[in-house]
Amino acid sequence: MNINLAVLIDGDNIPSAHVKEMMEEIAKYGNPTIKRIYGDWTKPNLAKWKNMLLENAITPIQQYGYTTGKNATDSAMIIDAMDILYSEKVNGFCLVSSDSDFTRLATRLREAGMQVIGIGEKKTPNPFIVACDKFIYIEILKRKSKEKESEDEKEHEKESVEKITHREIKLISSTITDLSDDEGWAFLGDVGSLLQKKQPNFDPRNFGFQKLTPLIKSTKKFEIEQRENPKSSNKLIFVRIKKRG
Repeated sequence: MNINLAVLIDGDNIPSAHVKEMMEEIAKYGNPTIKRIYGDWTKPNLAKWKNMLLENAITPIQQYGYTTGKNATDSAMIIDAMDILYSEKVNGFCLVSSDSDFTRLATRLREAGMQVIGIGEKKTPNPFIVACDKFIYIEILKRKSKEKESEDEKEHEKESVEKITHREIKLISSTITDLSDDEGWAFLGDVGSLLQKKQPNFDPRNFGFQKLTPLIKSTKKFEIEQRENPKSSNKLIFVRIKKRG
């Protein structure tokens, strides 16, 4: 089912550079029927956003900073989110910010049965990340046009890719164990879903892989088996922990 999403963007806290990629990513999870961005549009730091808004049909919400040191944008987003929640026009929210001030909002929306997707930079505090059903880093949405990249940009791209550590391998192993049958096999689709629930920011793209299967293969710690699918021509993929020795 294609759910309706409200996309609320903290303009003060998110760079405008990859808004097109961001909207394409959001479309994978639902239909963004409400798209709003909050900020003080009289300030020059939001000028870069202005052209992006028309191209992506995002409605700017003017929010003056009445008091020095207080984030009026956060308050406006939170009030609007609750109004949208009670209007019952959407099934989920996409909160675009790297600010931990939205942690309680994400929690409250999930308590109301909403799906909550977070998008922010890698500097986003963990409390906000784990308050979401899924959290996506903006850094991985940067479109890689290899033909146009200079060698310096390619090196930077490599540096920004995280390495798979013992922590991730342990997380995958424990998840397979949670779902496995008597022979240790678990359906990869279920493994991916449970990984997301355990760690909302777990995404193969953080490690340079487009999908979970090649990430798991790269660790050389797991066996992968393809099985016939009685309902379609697509194969079913199962995975289990390699036995020692």
